[in-house]
Amino acid sequence: MISYENYKLKESVSNRKPKKHSVAFYERGSWYHRTKTIDDNGKIKYGKKGGFSSQKEAEEDYWICLAKFEQSCLARQSKNAENITLSDYLKLWFESEFSPIIQNTTRMVMAHMIYDIILPNIQSGIKLSLVNVDYLDALLLKCSENTPSAGNKCREVLSIAFKHALVEGYIKTNPMPATKPYKRKKPNIVIYSKAQVKQFLSFAKDNSWYLEILLALFCGLRKGEILGLKFGDFCIEAETVTISRQLAANPIIPAGSGSKVAKYELVERPPKTPNSLRKLRVPHIIIEELKRRIEGIETNKAKFNDKYHDFDYISCQESGGPHSMSAFNIALNKLCKKASLPSITVHGLRHMYATILIENGASLSKISALLGHSSINTTFEYYCDISDESNNIKAFMDNTFIPEEEIE
Repeated sequence: MISYENYKLKESVSNRKPKKHSVAFYERGSWYHRTKTIDDNGKIKYGKKGGFSSQKEAEEDYWICLAKFEQSCLARQSKNAENITLSDYLKLWFESEFSPIIQNTTRMVMAHMIYDIILPNIQSGIKLSLVNVDYLDALLLKCSENTPSAGNKCREVLSIAFKHALVEGYIKTNPMPATKPYKRKKPNIVIYSKAQVKQFLSFAKDNSWYLEILLALFCGLRKGEILGLKFGDFCIEAETVTISRQLAANPIIPAGSGSKVAKYELVERPPKTPNSLRKLRVPHIIIEELKRRIEGIETNKAKFNDKYHDFDYISCQESGGPHSMSAFNIALNKLCKKASLPSITVHGLRHMYATILIENGASLSKISALLGHSSINTTFEYYCDISDESNNIKAFMDNTFIPEEEIE
């Protein structure tokens, strides 16, 4: 039976926008949900609550428990709003409010900004309510000395934190909008000349990463998209590939551990943006290399027998398991040294693809679509338009930048 207090709590959260993924999970014969509580010292404790007979029952109780937790936080905030320090507030906000609603990869970056750059530069004991524009400008200046992009990133984090502080009543005015902006630093990406590309490919053709290199250079795929490709994503007859997932490194960061990553787990995720879901025509050389990859994997399956881990990835270790997220760039670095060329990354190959398209006269809107950058609605007519353009690109690629040994 739900008490009157719990009924009111349930009623207060009934209009919340539901999450895309269920907050409940099944374990050891019953349904559970995660819990958060705050003790008298303001420390957030995480746990789980189970024994529910259905997913719906567990989800309903989750929202009730969440409302209780938020009420406890609000009660504590009202008592400590005037005395809380900037450092304590940032930790409380990040761990209890921001961290639970963001992906682990984003959490890793944000945790690094807060725990490794911002907090060490904050004056000890300074109260949140006394922080002004001058102090924040001086703080951001110190932060910007760490890396070229630190000033911009730290300002983004503090802007989100101070906006929340204003909404929750910690501060009466938000000083962040008046702080000095920092330009976002663009990475210095190496772009090869046509002669260097030919030299690069002549060394790459015997490399075990040749298929992945071709997909980055001739299709502009992201690293995660390449590593997430499966054989079923290709249509050999039509010479097309469908991008429907990416492989990502999911950092596991225990609560309260700051920015320290305990371990990384490889997970499949949807493409980076909704518009990254796309179908592309591929040069014939990629199809031929794909066939060779299939033959090699069949050989490995016979070699490892029941010890082979078949995830259907086109890019995998000899025993079938997926490559680490860093393996591709490490292989590229070794290949560039062997070819006596400037070191290049997967992202650099993707940029070269875009450069080739521009030099070949493709419009920026079509390039954006082919790279999965565009925000234009994906109507049927628009897909046809992209397909027409990719046919031209396919013909261009089939006759350009192919090692001389391949053209016979």
